[in-house]
Amino acid sequence: MNEKFLKPYNPTETEDNIYKEWIDSGYFNPDNLPERHKTPYSIVLPPPNVTGTLHMGHAAMLAIEDILIRYKRLRGYKTLWIPGTDHAAIATQSKVEKEIEKKEGKRRHDIGREELLNRINIFAQQSHDTIVGQVKKMGASIDWSREAFTLDEKRTKAVRTAFKMMYDLGLIYRGNRIINWDPKGQTTISDDEIVYTERPTKIYTFKYSKDFPISIATTRPETKVGDTAVAVHPEDARYMAYIGKTFEVDFAGVILKIKVVGDIAVDPAYGTGAVGVTPAHSSIDADIASRHGLQSIQVINEFAKMMPNTGIVKDLKVLEAREKIVEWLKENNLLEKEEESLQNISTAERTGAVIEPLPKLQWFIAVNKKFKKGDREVTLKELMISAVKDEKIKIVPERFDKTYFNWIDNLRDWCISRQIWYGHRIPVWYKNNGKTDEIFVGTDAPEGLEWKQDEDTLDTWFSSGLWTFSTLGWPEKTKDLEEYHPNAVLETGYDILFFWVARMILMTECLLDTIPFKTIYLHGLVRTAKGEKMSKSKPETNIDPLDMIKKYGADATRLSLIIGNGPGNDLKISEDKVKGYKHFANKIWNITRFVLTSVENEKIEKDFSKYSIKDIELIKEIDGIISEITNDIENFRLYLAAEKLYHYTWHRFADIILEESKEILKSGSDEEKKSRKQFLLHTLSTLLITLHPFIPYVTEEIWKDMPIENRGMLIIAQWPIK
Repeated sequence: MNEKFLKPYNPTETEDNIYKEWIDSGYFNPDNLPERHKTPYSIVLPPPNVTGTLHMGHAAMLAIEDILIRYKRLRGYKTLWIPGTDHAAIATQSKVEKEIEKKEGKRRHDIGREELLNRINIFAQQSHDTIVGQVKKMGASIDWSREAFTLDEKRTKAVRTAFKMMYDLGLIYRGNRIINWDPKGQTTISDDEIVYTERPTKIYTFKYSKDFPISIATTRPETKVGDTAVAVHPEDARYMAYIGKTFEVDFAGVILKIKVVGDIAVDPAYGTGAVGVTPAHSSIDADIASRHGLQSIQVINEFAKMMPNTGIVKDLKVLEAREKIVEWLKENNLLEKEEESLQNISTAERTGAVIEPLPKLQWFIAVNKKFKKGDREVTLKELMISAVKDEKIKIVPERFDKTYFNWIDNLRDWCISRQIWYGHRIPVWYKNNGKTDEIFVGTDAPEGLEWKQDEDTLDTWFSSGLWTFSTLGWPEKTKDLEEYHPNAVLETGYDILFFWVARMILMTECLLDTIPFKTIYLHGLVRTAKGEKMSKSKPETNIDPLDMIKKYGADATRLSLIIGNGPGNDLKISEDKVKGYKHFANKIWNITRFVLTSVENEKIEKDFSKYSIKDIELIKEIDGIISEITNDIENFRLYLAAEKLYHYTWHRFADIILEESKEILKSGSDEEKKSRKQFLLHTLSTLLITLHPFIPYVTEEIWKDMPIENRGMLIIAQWPIK
């Protein structure tokens, strides 16, 4: 027996060496796997943002995906797990800009586009290197030879190709629409990048003028200087006589022409049953305006200030304008009611600024437009729905199907342009600075100095929406693409089901006419022991995975993130939980010491059949356990598989069977001793293989000393399914 087993297991001295051995073996790359690994099985790593370091949520993701990959590799699959990072445009640029402003007092326009991009690239590379180191520390058996970055050269080609294909299909267009404007970040953001925060507000009920016949209510009286109509339900008896009439009013120094329109979208039971229509500052109002041919008048600018056409509130900040309008309403005896209320305010996820709905000329993807797909006409929405409804894609847990469909039902055209500098620049060129209508859309710039590229960049989710196939070489028809797409599984947090997962389905169905993955496994958020959300801004709530690995080892950290962690459920974690699983790694180490000491120079006989009746019963028992955990893993019940293995190893094998074995090995017959030694070796071997996906380091280290002929590395051993 190796003398290393005389000391307690030390993960700090072991894990880096083991990871290097795995890397050197080449087995992370499916091209190097033995002949028996034939059926392809692929996962792409949800690319972490290059904005900092990984947290416990990322650690849980890595643990889950590595379990699936290692398990399938042991089952003889040709496993590919592709790594990569996301440039995360707005988040990364925002972080670097904040640092520049803090240290130098400068903004991006002070240093220019080229210098800002240079600084962002340096920051992104440093962050990338940190992330890669953390991924390796977790024991991820990932194919580093295929690493990708959402902003690298190959992904740039994929993005430009996708844009042109969708533009040629008529699905990408440029238009004036109401978008979410971040006045602090000075860019558009998508609906999914909005954070809703509940804040106290007031509801004001008033009339535009003394002789205006209808009262309206609003939380934003400052926008009413841009109203062009009042909408009522067409069957509301209170207002039917006014429908179709236009009233001219002097509202806070602005002459408004308010037309009363009947629209079924209005709820007659809510408030006064009448709604002031501000087409330039509400997507709902813009829809009403479109249906009734109403004028749209912008009254708030990109800096959240009132514009010159706003009478007594011109040039004021929005909140200042609100106060002044309310004051004016009171002075003119137009304010009828003022009520305290709570409201969900839309804020920008990255900057915290209150979102302003503004009319802007932007690039969009049309989700409701019919386009030719083979011999049929479909919309992107229909493709996204059918992928899950027709069970081409399975969501685990199934309850998220409803959430997915509900999101798609409410999906509006996707605004894909951003007014930032970091990211994929929109592959559109305008002739003579846009002074003509001539534009060029392509994967490469057109020839000639008269062409100028669009200044905007693409939404991050556009490039990451191509992730499952751009990482496999698309738009080239590569062997990887043919062999590994669609992916077997997409594993990610339920909180980005809409941000990312749905968009990957949209892009893949549109561009490849297939699904991106067969199964979506959604894990929950990792929270503190008290159920609080972890936050880097609150160190007392944050548990750093690297700290846990340093103290207790990667195996203990991984197991703490799996046991008790069902699909789609949030997980509570504490340092004590991680510490507890360090004892389990040491327990296996001690079990091994006992077994190897007890069997002397015995080797595992592959086809040994002379087991005692007692040992045959024990073999049936472990076979049953292995059958159960195999079924659990296949059905994504990883937490159950881990619990069963933990319980059998510690409480059945160590506490009971090994104790019984001492007596048999001491006083049993030669046949009983031989049988028990083979049982112990076979069972320890089985446990090491089946525990390997969950705790790969300690099992691989023990495997080196198992008395098995032509042993090889544990990472490519054969799963002991009967």
